[in-house]
Amino acid sequence: MPPRATGDKLYFEDIEVGISLETPGMTLTETHVTLFGGLTDSRPADAHAVPDLLPLCLSGGLGWRFPQPPLVVLAFMGFEWKFLAPARVGDTIRCVSRSLAKRLLKDAGVVVEERSILNQRDELVQQGKITVLVAKRPVGDEERPGATPSGS
Repeated sequence: MPPRATGDKLYFEDIEVGISLETPGMTLTETHVTLFGGLTDSRPADAHAVPDLLPLCLSGGLGWRFPQPPLVVLAFMGFEWKFLAPARVGDTIRCVSRSLAKRLLKDAGVVVEERSILNQRDELVQQGKITVLVAKRPVGDEERPGATPSGS
């Protein structure tokens, strides 16, 4: 079962290695491509093509649709990414994320996440690993996933 905090934030201590989370799908439209092209000053020659970086960028936003509070990320440390198949206008993409590893540091922790972007046919479009620095739970904050809030 995915971690769920009773508060509004997820900390390093809340991360469970091996747990997978999946976002709802999002259908790629010509409007997405046009807006992305306006930001990057690029337009694909094929009207139905989706720029390779667009699904990667959208996967970050799809992460806000996981059924849990957001992770308290202090720093983006890097990523390894593979573009495996083209995405097309009309494709519905979704993101599956799984925590691969975590390492405690003095004041925070490092989390390595595997992220896969799949289309409506369950074909793997993009995949990679993202490494982030995550805040530890503040001292005195006893709120843990599944805990009963104080005063209840």
